[in-house]
Amino acid sequence: MKGIFSIFRKDDKAFTGLESAIVLTAFVVVAAVFSYVVLGAGFTTSDTAKKTIDEGVKQTTSSVELAGDVIAKESTTTANTVDTLLVTLQLTAGQSPVDIGANSDAGMLVVSYADSSIYSPEVAWSQSFVGNNDGDTVLEQHEKVQLSITVPNEDSEIALLATEGGAENVEFRLEIKPKIGAIVPITRITPAQIDPVMVLK
Repeated sequence: MKGIFSIFRKDDKAFTGLESAIVLTAFVVVAAVFSYVVLGAGFTTSDTAKKTIDEGVKQTTSSVELAGDVIAKESTTTANTVDTLLVTLQLTAGQSPVDIGANSDAGMLVVSYADSSIYSPEVAWSQSFVGNNDGDTVLEQHEKVQLSITVPNEDSEIALLATEGGAENVEFRLEIKPKIGAIVPITRITPAQIDPVMVLK
């Protein structure tokens, strides 16, 4: 019987208050360090995801858009043909400025051309700002730039859009490809009569 009641005798082998406080503090410190590591990893991951999303939005949304009509000009050397297209661009709402470059050699903007008889992935063009202009080659809000696009041709003696019967009723497609942002496609058809200047809507 003495052995049974011996378990109820006073025992001083338990933790003291100081030891308990030390253990508790150690648990709190470990938990704080662990949570800091987890939160840090989470912030890094979310920041990377945000950058990826932002870049994706930039690449899938158009930075520039067509401002007005497309103008076609008859060749001054070959009757009934078109050798120049005029396109005016502006920034889309909320987009950052876009460097257009001084000309087609700058590589900031690429223009391709296609019709039923020819395709050129990169055609010659030049630019001139119309309206507001601060003197640089960067297209900014409230600015417009006019591209003068040279229609490509396989025969240097014949202006583009010169089919067997001339350039009447020819459908063509331009693709304006800025360095950042989606492609701007433009499809038009030349009228039944070729004039010196034609508005293609």
